[in-house]
Amino acid sequence: MSAQSFWDAAASLIAVTERHPFLVSMVNGDLDIEKFRYYVVQDALYLDDFADCLRRLGANKGVSKEDSDRLKSFAIGAEEAEMQLHKSFFKKWNISAEGVEQMPNSLLYTSYMKRIVATRCHAEGLAALLPCFWVYMHVGKCMLKLREELGDSVTRAPQFDAWIDMYAGEEFEKEVTDYIAMVDDAAKTADADTVKEMEKHFITCCKLEHMFWDQAENLMQWPDIEHELDN
Repeated sequence: MSAQSFWDAAASLIAVTERHPFLVSMVNGDLDIEKFRYYVVQDALYLDDFADCLRRLGANKGVSKEDSDRLKSFAIGAEEAEMQLHKSFFKKWNISAEGVEQMPNSLLYTSYMKRIVATRCHAEGLAALLPCFWVYMHVGKCMLKLREELGDSVTRAPQFDAWIDMYAGEEFEKEVTDYIAMVDDAAKTADADTVKEMEKHFITCCKLEHMFWDQAENLMQWPDIEHELDN
């Protein structure tokens, strides 16, 4: 088995995510900037937990020094390269993720990811984090293709172009390729039950990726339960 088999199992789901209104609107230039700001803040909170999960995987018993070092470098990439992009947006808009709480789908995603990394085997943890790498690269390239097709017929916020450039770029693709190879190695030596669980985590996290963009598209908030009870 290989990481490709996980991708194939989630192919129909990923095909829908490619056309997510939030992503398509970024390329078309008509995404409400408030939705993008909401997304960037939630993604910054997500990346903190994602980097922590990568470090935890790197510290797992039995992980080679090479893989451990690479996982730590992935964590640094999430904290520095990706967060640097977010911070440039924060500076432009004079906003911050400090003191902001994770919204429902953000917390659902990070909680699931952290639980798998903390309580399941190393191979399963690797699979749970794979969609954040692979799906982002994939949709980035789909968005880049659409942007090239549209040419100068539309204008969009420079922040949208910067986001597309990062996730469709060669540097990010190299990271994704390296991570896929790591998952491949883990899948090849895992038993059948573990591979089945790896596939399940991959599909679940692909769903959570889609839901993360749903959340931004709808500017999801926590329900005001106490107020609802009063009424």
